[in-house]
Formats: sequence, C-alpha cells, structure tokens
Amino acid sequence: MEDRESTGSRRPDAMVTDIWTFRTEPSLTGAELVGFSIEATDGGIGKIDEGTEEMGRTHLIVDTGPWIFGKKVMIPAGVVERVDLDTETVFVKCSKEQIKSAPEFVPETSRDDEEYRDRLGGYYSGL
Repeated sequence: MEDRESTGSRRPDAMVTDIWTFRTEPSLTGAELVGFSIEATDGGIGKIDEGTEEMGRTHLIVDTGPWIFGKKVMIPAGVVERVDLDTETVFVKCSKEQIKSAPEFVPETSRDDEEYRDRLGGYYSGL
C-alpha cells in the first residue's frame, strides 16, 4: 500500500518534468528553433524569439506580435507536437485560447521564477 501511495505522488512530478522536455523528431534544441513560426491547433500565434535547452526546464519564448498586443509567452518544450523544417514551423498541441489563458509571462522575472514555472508546467500538463 505504501508503494502505491509513493508511486501516485511521483506521477504528477514526472508529468511536470516531461512538459519541460522536447519529444519531437528530429531532435532539436530550442536555440535552433529561434525565428521559426509557431502554430497552435487553430492558427498561428507568432515567432520563436528565444529557446533554451536547460535540463528539465527547456522552453520557447514566443513573440505573439499583434495577436496578444505584442506580449511574449513561455511555452514548455513538451507542448511541441512536431517541427516542420521545410517551412520552419513549430506546431504545438494546444489552441490559441489555451495559450492566451496560460499564466502570464513577465520577461523581467518569469524566466528564473520557480513558482511561475511550476504554475505554467501544471497548467500545460493539465491540458
């Protein structure tokens, strides 16, 4: 019984960790995707402005341009569904509204804010 409870408590952590890891082929780093367009399930949302390859924290920063009044959003690597190298497009497995409803990214503070990353990871893991 104790093992089951222990396993059950580790499962959500594993999902949050997975949300910060690319699961696409070909295997690319976030930095290699800078400049690519990004497409939600229901249309384009902008261009990738930054990308990281931090262990357990890999993400993309997307400049949404006029779509959300020029704001940037952080998208965990695990949300990426596929990459089309020919068209330089990254496809994510969520809608524009889901991205817009995610916890707000504040460029000056959110990158290194563990509480923000936990909220964001939990949000996208729950989709």
